[in-house]
This record gives sequence, C-alpha cells and structure tokens, in this order.
Amino acid sequence: MYEKILLAVDGSENAKRAAKHAIQMASLYPNASVKIIHVIDISKVKSEVLNPDLKAEREKKLKEVESAFKKAQVPYEIKIEHGEAGPTIVNYANNGQFDLVIVGSRGLNSLQEMVLGSVSHKVAKRVKCPVLIIK
Repeated sequence: MYEKILLAVDGSENAKRAAKHAIQMASLYPNASVKIIHVIDISKVKSEVLNPDLKAEREKKLKEVESAFKKAQVPYEIKIEHGEAGPTIVNYANNGQFDLVIVGSRGLNSLQEMVLGSVSHKVAKRVKCPVLIIK
C-alpha cells in the first residue's frame, strides 16, 4: 500500500524520529522505497558559503539519517532541493505521486505558527496523498 514514501528531513530531532517511522513503514512492504528530501533554504546558501561549518553540520545530520536507512537495509535515495521548505516539499510530493509523505513537526510556538504556518501544516494541507506528521 505504501510503497513509494517521501520523507522530508531538516536535521531536527523530530525529523530523526520521522526517519525511524519511515524505516518502520517501509519495512512493512517488500517493494517499498523511501525518497529522502532535504530542502536548503535559498536565504541560507550564502551563509553556508561564508561559514563552511554550517554546511558540514547539515551534511552530518543527513548522514545520521542515511546511516539509519543503511543499517535497516531499507532502500532509499536522497534528494537535495533549494527553495522554501513547505512549497518545495509539496510540489515534489505531488509531482512524484507518492503513496505517503512523512514529515517531522518543528514545534514552533503558537505565535510563529499562527503568523508563518509550520512546514508540516503546509505539507498536510496541500499534498495529495496521506501525510504522517511525527512529533
């Protein structure tokens, strides 16, 4: 049923928990595979160029997720995109015709969420397939 899974990660603790759930879900289906999407905010690219430690930190967080998939022997592929996280994930999910999208909840405070909206909320509202939000 859920053979084509999209996992959105940002390096947060909630994203790491979401990765564990993606591994569990994919393990239930013999033909399942997971596409891991990480969106780099264009406004942060310049700061990564000026401070290579930021890029190294981001890559380290992605490696943690990748090693969990390798250890569990779950087929995966990593896709790096540039843009605003919410719309980029929504477009990628809808164009890729995924069976399930798994995303971590960032836990913004209520004021930030009311003004900005969380990425997980935007994804759940606009993606055309089931969405699992992990907190």
